[in-house]
Amino acid sequence: MGNIYQFDHPLIQHKLTYIRDRRTGTKEFRELVEEVATLMAYEITRDLPLTEVEIETPVAVAKSRVISGKKLGIIPILRAGLGMVGGILKLIPAAKVGHIGLYRDETTLQPVVYYYKLPPDIAERELIVIDPMLATGGSADAALKLLREKGARSIKLMCLIAAPEGIARIQQEHPEVNIYVAAVDERLNEHGFIVPGLGDAGDRLYGTL
Repeated sequence: MGNIYQFDHPLIQHKLTYIRDRRTGTKEFRELVEEVATLMAYEITRDLPLTEVEIETPVAVAKSRVISGKKLGIIPILRAGLGMVGGILKLIPAAKVGHIGLYRDETTLQPVVYYYKLPPDIAERELIVIDPMLATGGSADAALKLLREKGARSIKLMCLIAAPEGIARIQQEHPEVNIYVAAVDERLNEHGFIVPGLGDAGDRLYGTL
């Protein structure tokens, strides 16, 4: 069963407070989301394997460690996931970036994939799927299923805020996927929004309120 990891670092929690605040404008909201994504990326990559190398400092020869060639891939779920990409790339600029676009069918209320472009070697990469909100879990579920169909073997899911309902769905449908969040909120309301949440992340990122 995949685990749920909640980051309680003071900087993450501090910035998340201002992300939630309805008075936070688009520019500041966008900057804060990117900053929190950077901090979360620092935590989510904690288990990357290291290998020892020999280097020469200005003083002497030394043995030190570098990341041992682990291939990473970042997969934002469009469109809100794009707001987190830049923050992650600041730490791991060599990561490949794929994209998955989804919309909700108004008749069936199920997510439909309308676009995807993925690194050709996703089976060899550790993938981090990113979306600010894990609400019902429908979009994340569809994205994870698509990645599995395309050959992905190692996937993590990273979100700013999650609802218990979304977490339960991902754990049921994708028990091998670890979930990384900055906060687990109370519940979903009748419209499928996370309570207390932060509203519509995409609208707040791109000023389309």
